[in-house]
Amino acid sequence: MKNINTKEQNQEIVLANHPSGIPTTDTFKINDIDMPTLKEGEVLLKSIYVSVDPGMRGFMNKGTDDAAGNKFQLNKPITSRTVAQVIESSDDNFMVGDIVHGRFAWQKYQAVNIADIEKVDPTLAPISTAVSMLGIPGLSAYFGMLNIGQPKKGETVVVSGAAGSVGSIAAQIAKTKGCKVIGIAGSAQKIAFLENDLGLDKGINYKQVDDMEAAIKDACPNGVDVFFDNVGGELFDAVFANINEHARIAICGQIADYNEENPPQGPRPMHTLIKKSARMEGFVVYDFKDNFADAKQQLADWYNNDNLIYKENLIEGFENIPAAFIGLFSGENIGKQMIKVGGIVNSF
Repeated sequence: MKNINTKEQNQEIVLANHPSGIPTTDTFKINDIDMPTLKEGEVLLKSIYVSVDPGMRGFMNKGTDDAAGNKFQLNKPITSRTVAQVIESSDDNFMVGDIVHGRFAWQKYQAVNIADIEKVDPTLAPISTAVSMLGIPGLSAYFGMLNIGQPKKGETVVVSGAAGSVGSIAAQIAKTKGCKVIGIAGSAQKIAFLENDLGLDKGINYKQVDDMEAAIKDACPNGVDVFFDNVGGELFDAVFANINEHARIAICGQIADYNEENPPQGPRPMHTLIKKSARMEGFVVYDFKDNFADAKQQLADWYNNDNLIYKENLIEGFENIPAAFIGLFSGENIGKQMIKVGGIVNSF
């Protein structure tokens, strides 16, 4: 343990209660824990950046572990995508000082099997992007828009949750394809970000619109060819009512329903899909895992050539991880919601 500042107390954040509706501070508990010791095939990690994502909400519900082991258990650490630094290693493939990422526990320090970590290439982009632009959010935007949405020059694309970590990248990818892009978000600040920073053709503040279906029709007089949906609910219904023939709809997230114990039943889409010869497809990003490396390289190229902007809503402090997660459901973040737990250690 000579490489650790032993004056710093190790801590973890566990699931204290299964939430009903939006999680609260009582959903979580911070515990002081011992520093870990390494076993063969493990590395000791110091957390640097922790990602929080709306989709984690479903893993907090009551129930036994699912097949992928995603359900969080009471009094056990919550896990999410994290960038960390190797502090001590028992394996020659990972050196002290290496930056890695993976799905790790909400702990300041932890021992992790080398099979569960991946090195971060700091030459592609800033290391924090391993869990934002070059991580699951960016990859979800990339494959959802290009493989499912298949935008073509001159088409009209609508993105819900457009100021978030996934939506903002998906919208920009559509712009690179020469599309007219409409972004839906929930504040004047977010609309300014979409129109002024990202260069979208129009932003719609759904909180300031009485008739969303009419607002979509006004912004998309030629109809909607591609819909990238991160939200669901009534926003989905409004956009869906405006789709064109042969429209493509990528279902990436449904944040409107994540905290609903009994989600409302909206219009059934089957008849319209038939009538419009349209296609709607849900996906998880790991459907495309064999092509992750190529996608990361393309996203990095766009970023380094100033064709892609990413924004991180960075919150300082390990103890603020629960508040950062809860904040996702009030729509306070622009871009990727992340927590900086600590800095990089430069000397060992």
